[in-house]
Amino acid sequence: MARKASYGQFCPVAKACEVFAERWTPLIVREMFIGSERFSDIHRGVPLMSRSLLSKRLQELERSGVVERQDGGGAHEVYKLTPAGRELGPIVVQLGQWGKQWIRNELTARDLDAGLLMWDMRRRIDFQHLPEERVVVHFLYPDAPLNRRKWWLILNQDEVDLCLVDPGLEPDLFVTSDVATMTDIWMGDLSYGTAINSGDLQIQGQAKLRSRLPAWLQLSIFADVERRIS
Repeated sequence: MARKASYGQFCPVAKACEVFAERWTPLIVREMFIGSERFSDIHRGVPLMSRSLLSKRLQELERSGVVERQDGGGAHEVYKLTPAGRELGPIVVQLGQWGKQWIRNELTARDLDAGLLMWDMRRRIDFQHLPEERVVVHFLYPDAPLNRRKWWLILNQDEVDLCLVDPGLEPDLFVTSDVATMTDIWMGDLSYGTAINSGDLQIQGQAKLRSRLPAWLQLSIFADVERRIS
């Protein structure tokens, strides 16, 4: 087995970077910190990462004492952050806050991913604001690749399902937007009202459900971070 790259320094910053600064590792920790435990769920948060590389990184994090594998029941194993791994969570959040405030790079088409956006949105549902009855929301992204244009969120009082294949349920709400617009809303850079008034976002369905959508579909954890770049 090849030795892990070393900075050759005793400084704790250098030793920490040998674990945390590997490519993809901060994103893996991000996914686990916000609740992903199964391999397939972690991979959905880093879709451009190969499954073999993800497996390798998880093994490295396990050897470093950041991640541990546990029996998830049935044929599935789950990955959980150790106490050391959980202490990296606030560092990841702070890194994201810094990135939103100061990074000047414009988002490119490669950065915009309807699947990753919907996966993130699925994890930010405020169940307290949902009606008692089931709600089905159909999202359409006309500019996304053909096989990633249509998504369904199925919302119950205590669970949410995300479907890429028509679940055969009549939608209660229809949301249509390009990926960039919905990403801007998600990141707190564009309000629902502004997007609707410009025509870049259309929400169809019962008026009561339309008005409550921003209440139960919470924005990114970084949405309230103010950008400090022009």
